[in-house]
Amino acid sequence: MQHITPRHTLRERLLASGLKATHQRIVVYEALMELHGKHPVAEEVYQRLKPANPSISLGTVYKTLDTFAEANLIHKVLSEEGGKRFDANATPHSHIYCSNTKEIIDFEDAELDALLQEFLQSRILGNFEIRSVAVQLAGRKVEPGKQISITRVPKIDS
Repeated sequence: MQHITPRHTLRERLLASGLKATHQRIVVYEALMELHGKHPVAEEVYQRLKPANPSISLGTVYKTLDTFAEANLIHKVLSEEGGKRFDANATPHSHIYCSNTKEIIDFEDAELDALLQEFLQSRILGNFEIRSVAVQLAGRKVEPGKQISITRVPKIDS
């Protein structure tokens, strides 16, 4: 069962990010949240909200999603082809992109995060401020009908 975020919570998130909680922003945010986990393109968000909001334009959806990403309410995820998709999960995480099915799958790994932080702390980046760090693995499913899984390989003591 999919969890739907209450409208008042979406309104609070918009306001906390310094954005006006307009009707159009709320319905775009709501549609994206309903597509949570699917990493939709703007057109999919538009198709989701258009029946109940016939006056909203595709351009408004694009602009609103870009505004949300700039405010760190959502993430932009780039596909291998350079397409822009959107992720309602604003917490730090990484992605797996499958080129033959076009799926984007979230994954979180505390050990990977710690390794990346340790690596970056041992480097000096001149004239660059890091806002976030994420990894995107790109590849293809070996067996397209099966789900992608990540399993930790046990360490072998030598």
